[in-house]
Amino acid sequence: MSVIALILIIALLIPIIGIVVDSPIGRALARRLEGPQQASPALSDLAKKVELLEAEVDDLARSVQTLQDENAFLQRLLEEPSQRTTLPPPQTP
Repeated sequence: MSVIALILIIALLIPIIGIVVDSPIGRALARRLEGPQQASPALSDLAKKVELLEAEVDDLARSVQTLQDENAFLQRLLEEPSQRTTLPPPQTP
C-alpha cells in the first residue's frame, strides 16, 4: 500500500510543481535565485556619460568658485588704494 501511495503522491506533485514554477511567484523566485541582472549596454553607456558629465560639472563649479574668489580679491585691491603701502620717495644725494 505504501508503494501505491508514494506513486500517487509523486503523480500529484508533478502538475502542482509545474503550476507553481510557471506562476508569477515561481518566476519571481527564479529571478531572485539568478542574482542581479546585467544592465543593457545602452543603459550602461548612458550611466558612464552621466558620471562623466557630473564630474565635469563639479570641475567647472570649482573653477567658477576660484574665479569668483580671485575677482573679489582684485575688487578689494582696486577699491581700497589708501590701505596699500607705497614705497618711500627715493633719496637724492
